[in-house]
Amino acid sequence: MNGNDRSITAFTMLAHGVFHTYELSIPLFIVIWLDVFDVSAFVLGVVVSVGYGLIGIGALPSGILADNYGSRRLIVAAVVGMGGGFFLLALAPNVYTLGLAIVVWGAAASIYHPAGLSLISRGAEERGTVFAYHGVGGNVGTAFGPLLAALLLIFLDWRFVIVALAVPAVVVVILGSSIEFDETAATATDGGEQADGGEQPPSEAEDAEDAEDGFDLRSVVADSRLLFTTGFALAFVIVMLYGTYYRGLLTFMPDMIANLPQFGTYTVMGQSAEPAQYIYTGLLMVGILGQYAGGRVTDHVRTEYALLATLTALAALAVVFLPAASVGVVPFLAVCAVLGFCLYATAPIYQVVIAEYAAEDVHGLSYGYTYLGMFGVGAGGAALAGALLTYFSAPVLLGTLGAIALVAAGLVVVVLRLG
Repeated sequence: MNGNDRSITAFTMLAHGVFHTYELSIPLFIVIWLDVFDVSAFVLGVVVSVGYGLIGIGALPSGILADNYGSRRLIVAAVVGMGGGFFLLALAPNVYTLGLAIVVWGAAASIYHPAGLSLISRGAEERGTVFAYHGVGGNVGTAFGPLLAALLLIFLDWRFVIVALAVPAVVVVILGSSIEFDETAATATDGGEQADGGEQPPSEAEDAEDAEDGFDLRSVVADSRLLFTTGFALAFVIVMLYGTYYRGLLTFMPDMIANLPQFGTYTVMGQSAEPAQYIYTGLLMVGILGQYAGGRVTDHVRTEYALLATLTALAALAVVFLPAASVGVVPFLAVCAVLGFCLYATAPIYQVVIAEYAAEDVHGLSYGYTYLGMFGVGAGGAALAGALLTYFSAPVLLGTLGAIALVAAGLVVVVLRLG
């Protein structure tokens, strides 16, 4: 990578790591909150869904702002807001204020992905490689944030642990603000061509007034109409289904594993420890390899084929997840490892697919819609998981998620045939 690509990589890896540190530490605290606030999995699933859902709802305006004002300031604001919102969780006396704190965090978190991904798509020349490293940065936060939380929970009250997890946001803001880069280097090099090499009609956003006058709502509507008349519409639905699977699986995963007889609570230095927490964080750590592999493979293989492979694997893994535990601990851990790899390999692959189906000057808008589907509609996966666990069972939940992944894989086949 050239110097500008490396700077963008460092900046986005830091911010992405903070985002996922918070996002995937929350499931660890859910196990505690179920007892502390004396609520059902369904109620807490709905509460968490509202906060997670805001990540998607806010993604669209964030994408529009990224197209008009650039990404750096938005990303810095997102990190500050995420750290502050997460800190507020430590002050929650009941489930209502807990929900309010999650809403504050979700609103700030909604800014990151459209701004960060449009920065990479417009500024990085080695786009697939930068997406891969960006994914690795996210998974470092995904794995080590929850791991740190799990270790601290052995010795500290959950409120003190949340305060400790808010500190990295301050560090990232300081480090990230010192990194310099050109946000539009790749766009200038490409000369305005589409990411897949094809020519596209000029976007109506090019005819809008200068950014300082604000964005033109009519151009946003026109650009949105242009986006959804291409393969982007199907890609959007695929991402929405993947988001539902992702959120539905991970939100209550520590709780599902903790309910397996092989993984009961044990004592360390007089304190209770949950093996489920470490299996969950181990799965997320394997996801680091998946993120890197998924990003790199898009430089060598048609992205639709790669996406089809990971979604099909996710459908099968959901079905065999619990049966593997009845076979033995080692087979179960192996399934967890493969699941973590495939779950996170899918992310950089669909991110490149989105870039290929959207004109460069509306990449922010396209990623706004993408994360509206991924984290907005996909947040319903948490409520779905809570409802199915409360009123049915874990096998019903996993079978439902497997069917969702299979439908998404079928839509990828449709995209391939239309292409």
